[in-house]
Amino acid sequence: MIALLLVSTSIAAQETTKTGAFQFENETIDYGTIAKNSDGNRVFTFKNVGEAPIVISKVKVSCGCTVASKPTAPVLPGETAEITVGYDTKRTGGFSKTITVTSNANEVTKVLRIKGNVLKEEKNTVAKN
Repeated sequence: MIALLLVSTSIAAQETTKTGAFQFENETIDYGTIAKNSDGNRVFTFKNVGEAPIVISKVKVSCGCTVASKPTAPVLPGETAEITVGYDTKRTGGFSKTITVTSNANEVTKVLRIKGNVLKEEKNTVAKN
């Protein structure tokens, strides 16, 4: 009886749950210094390097100045997908924001970052004679 228990415990320990795994090209996107009202859209590209499909259930941004969208279909092992992010470049000054990705991957919660600096508009001056 004890031998049977040890064998079944050993077999159960060898079985592992297969999960998906993120491999992001970049986990931080630096916009650098950009002009006011310039294109604020960027893309986080990732590959599923795990053994099971990744299903992203939620993408949460840290403020209303940022929007993000996620893949709607499961990302199969070996596939590449994107999370798109848009920052409101009407807001001037430095920024650092987070995008929290919730999924069934081995890292249930993954935090991505965007940062940069939006320049104030320069006023055109007209020389007076």
